[in-house]
Amino acid sequence: MKLCRFNDQRLGVVLGDEIADVTSVADALPAMRWPLPTTGDALIAALPKLRPAIERAASAAERVKLSAAKLLSPVANPTKIIGAPINYNDHIEESKKDQGIAHGREIKTIGDWGLFLKANSALVGASEGVALRFPQRRNDHEAELAVIIGERGSNIARADARRHIAGYAIGLDMTVRGPELPSFRKSIDSYAVLGPWLVTAEEIADPNAVDFECKVNGETRQKSNTRYLVYDVDRLIEYASSFYTLHPGDIIMTGTPAGVGPVKPGDTLTVDMAGIGHLSVAIRAA
Repeated sequence: MKLCRFNDQRLGVVLGDEIADVTSVADALPAMRWPLPTTGDALIAALPKLRPAIERAASAAERVKLSAAKLLSPVANPTKIIGAPINYNDHIEESKKDQGIAHGREIKTIGDWGLFLKANSALVGASEGVALRFPQRRNDHEAELAVIIGERGSNIARADARRHIAGYAIGLDMTVRGPELPSFRKSIDSYAVLGPWLVTAEEIADPNAVDFECKVNGETRQKSNTRYLVYDVDRLIEYASSFYTLHPGDIIMTGTPAGVGPVKPGDTLTVDMAGIGHLSVAIRAA
C-alpha cells in the first residue's frame, strides 16, 4: 500500500495515477489535548488497526489525479529524524578527497561518528520543494532510502528490527557544506525531504537490496543499491535504538552513496527508487 498526505492535510492511498481520499478514516484517531504525548505519530502508530478501514474506504473513495495533488511529507509528526553519516564506502572515499565536503574533518566510519539528528522543522514533502537558505554556499543533495518506524522500541535486537518498520520512502538529506556540526547544517527548513509517499513494509521484500538513482536536471549524479550500506537497515535500527527510544513515525535516513553534489535555485532534483517510485523536487531560493 502507498499512503500519502496531500493538499490540505488529506490522507490518501495512491492507486496508479490517482489518489483515493481516505481522510475520513483518520476520524478514528483519539483526540489529543495539551501536553501532547511523546508517543510518536498517531496515524503511523494506529496504522495496523486502521489498515482494514483504509482499504475498505479506498475502494469507494473520491479520486484525485496524482498529477494535480500537492504531496506533503507522508509522516506528519515524527519525534525525530535520524541521519546516518558516511554509510557507503564510496561516499567515505569521495569525502576524503573533496575538502568541500570534509572541511578539515577526519573522515572515519559511521561507527566512529555515530548518528545525528535533523530538526523536525526541516521536514517537507515532494511538492513543497527545497528552499536554499544560503545559496552563496555549497548546498548538496544526498539521496537516501528512508525507513519509517512503526512500533515503539528501545535496545532493539537486529533480529527483531524489521518488525518495527511501518514502511519506506525516498529521503533527501539536503545539506549546506561548512565547518559547523552536521545537525546544524542539515536542519535548515526544507532540508529533510520525505516522499513521495510511504510504501508499507511488506511491499519491499528486502530493504538491503534496493536500487536507486538521483538526477539533477536529468543528469545522473548518484546511482547505487542499499546492498552497499556499511550499516544496513537492520543494524541502523539496532544502533539507533541503543541510544534512543524509537517511536512510530520516526524517520531513519540510511545514508547516501558517492555522487553528492551542489544544487542551485531553478534546478529540478529527481530520485527513482525501486519499489517506492519517483520523487521530483524543485530547488529555489529561500
